[in-house]
Amino acid sequence: MLQRFFILCSGADSELLKTCSKGEQNKYAGIGATVFFTAIMALIASSYALFTVFDNVYAAVFFGAIWGLLIFNLDRFIVSTIKKRDRLKSELLQATPRIILAIIIAVVISKPLEMKIFEKEITQVLLVQKNALTLANKDQLALQYSPKIDELNQNIRLLKNEIATKEAETNALYNTYISEAEGTAGTKLLGKGPVYEEKRQKHDAALADLQNLKTTNAEKISGLEIQITNLDTAYATAVQNSQPIIDGFDGLMARITALRELPWFPSFFIFLLFLAIETSPIIAKLLAPKGEYDIKLEEEESILASWVAQKMAQRALIVTTDNDINQKIYEDLKGEEELYGYKKKRAEELLRLQADTFHDIQVKGLK
Repeated sequence: MLQRFFILCSGADSELLKTCSKGEQNKYAGIGATVFFTAIMALIASSYALFTVFDNVYAAVFFGAIWGLLIFNLDRFIVSTIKKRDRLKSELLQATPRIILAIIIAVVISKPLEMKIFEKEITQVLLVQKNALTLANKDQLALQYSPKIDELNQNIRLLKNEIATKEAETNALYNTYISEAEGTAGTKLLGKGPVYEEKRQKHDAALADLQNLKTTNAEKISGLEIQITNLDTAYATAVQNSQPIIDGFDGLMARITALRELPWFPSFFIFLLFLAIETSPIIAKLLAPKGEYDIKLEEEESILASWVAQKMAQRALIVTTDNDINQKIYEDLKGEEELYGYKKKRAEELLRLQADTFHDIQVKGLK
């Protein structure tokens, strides 16, 4: 039962193989088993690859099964169409496009399994890339907010410097009128005279201006600080909203790119392994000597070709003979006076009818 199934997978004529030896049947069963298990590997590999895309087990298995059936059909077609004719160059030429196709299939099959085998290493590479993307994203977003924040901080510093300058002026006026009262500066007269009162008024006016300035600038600084807080919040929100995009940077293409960052040697040998699996039925068919099945298949094809050629020759001969007979018959009929007279009489009747009909039409047109 299992042997019949694998023979079916090989694409060979099962009825013809029944007339061959057990060894020949085992050979094609082995080729069919290779085709079958290659398709199973394709199903597993494509299901994993599609799972990284869809993130859904059922969808991945469904489309993976379709891909596995496609690979099975292609491999079965490739193996079944290579004919053994004891002409190696002709067989190689026939197999070349199929080998190229097998290489393409091997690449497609091996890549998802490579990603599964090196999943931990790929995850580590992706983590490094995500961290780099996170830092780069923060820097890019900061370029949108930092100039405005720096400008607001500069305005705050200017307002504070304005207060500090006014405060220094007020303190200087305070020291001036105190020194006048102590007699250590100005008029150098001890006591609170007119000059003292004048300087005291200047200080009090400056002190009042300082208080007003502090109140006004404090309100301005508070407003600027609120703007800075809003910008900081907007920046944090932008970083938070863009982070899920970076966290989701682990799709199929990202993993393939990360796989390229790893050493090529192990991946290359995994590819060679699948290439050997994929091309093994073709190589086995090319290297195997011409067997009993090939001889019988060639004989059946030769019989069919001979039968078709015979039928075509018979049809051509029938057409030629029929043409010759028809030509001879018509040549003989040329000398028949009775046939000539009959056809002449019928032609005269036809011409009379045509003339009468034309006359009737003309008469009706004149009335």
